[in-house]
Amino acid sequence: MALQSMEYEKTFVKVMRDHLEQSLLALVSHCFVTGDPGNRLPNTCNIAFEFIEGEAILLLLNKMGIAASSGSACTSGSLEPSHVMRAMDIPYTAAHGSVRFSLSRYNTMEEMERVIEVVPSIIEQLRKLSPYWSDAGPVEEPEMAFAPTYA
Repeated sequence: MALQSMEYEKTFVKVMRDHLEQSLLALVSHCFVTGDPGNRLPNTCNIAFEFIEGEAILLLLNKMGIAASSGSACTSGSLEPSHVMRAMDIPYTAAHGSVRFSLSRYNTMEEMERVIEVVPSIIEQLRKLSPYWSDAGPVEEPEMAFAPTYA
């Protein structure tokens, strides 16, 4: 069955993935696609949204009926960024905000448009809550931005 749909996966699913990525990168600042831009699966889109937590993104996406995963497949269920992302030198401020969209022949371009419609406002909402983000963008010294004091 997989062989029968392989050509579709390599063509149309890749077109959907590329449209999703390019649109989100154009609409949301301080985010980037992780991994090799040319040598990767046509159905996987992993975007790191800087200065926010991926789990919070997933929670709000889920409320909107959109399924995604946080981080990479090799650390599903863990709050730590994957060892692969760390080996790629992706900073913690981005690795923690990494979201993976996995597409298939069962997805549609309309679904991609829905994700593109929803994600920018989710990122904006979460960045307003982030200690690493100000009205002007990322704070200058993020390691100093969140320094809790204990009684």
